[in-house]
Amino acid sequence: MKHLKIGKTESYFLEKLQRGEKLHLLLLDPEEVSPEKAAELAKLGEDAGSDGIMIGGSTFFSQSLLDNFVKEIKQKISIPVIIFPNNITSITKYADAIWFMSMLNSIDHYFIVGAQSQGAVLVKQYGLEAIPMGYIVFGGDTAVAAVGRALPLPPDRGEVAACYALAAQYLGMRFVYLEAGSGAKQPLPPSTIKAVRKAIEVPLIVGGGIRSPEAAVAVLEAGADIIVTGTIAEQDFDLCRRIISAIKGFSKSYKQ
Repeated sequence: MKHLKIGKTESYFLEKLQRGEKLHLLLLDPEEVSPEKAAELAKLGEDAGSDGIMIGGSTFFSQSLLDNFVKEIKQKISIPVIIFPNNITSITKYADAIWFMSMLNSIDHYFIVGAQSQGAVLVKQYGLEAIPMGYIVFGGDTAVAAVGRALPLPPDRGEVAACYALAAQYLGMRFVYLEAGSGAKQPLPPSTIKAVRKAIEVPLIVGGGIRSPEAAVAVLEAGADIIVTGTIAEQDFDLCRRIISAIKGFSKSYKQ
């Protein structure tokens, strides 16, 4: 039986994690910034130490604009560009990889496996590297919860999130993403992140509400392997740069 080969982007992340590094991914939304501005932010992120660029938004649907958006960014950076899809229209052949993800706590079959079954053939046709990920959404007052019809998990009930995360691991998903939501007022509580980290062995991604270096460090101390920031980069890149610096500084102290 042929074994599935882990692709270049996932190997790049795993090698960094195995060396004891903590990673930062910069999330850029095609609805919020122009392709030119996105390319500028991506380059700033790479120079600051970001490990990859994620492209996605909760309500973005234009295939041609997405193609142009990714091509513009790819011209400026050497770190990988990963699609963070909200629908099948979020698939572009110009990216390096795609989070092939299931919103585990959606009440809509479409966001659990429906869109994935429709998009899978296109991912294969484009030769995109698919990285399986379990996606878990908290809170009900964010765009991602509304669009994805999430049954939002309570942020302070880590034992519930841990059950979903462990199910994702047992289903073969190689990453788990805890999402507080774009524009969330605060990050997930450390207790919830700790509960999930204790339950699973796969890399843990945390995003949403991380608006300071101190918040980033608290998320890492709780057990996150990868931090995603998005909105803050569009609003204040100097602050984003300090957050990235804190993540990379934590990596160095963590390895010692």
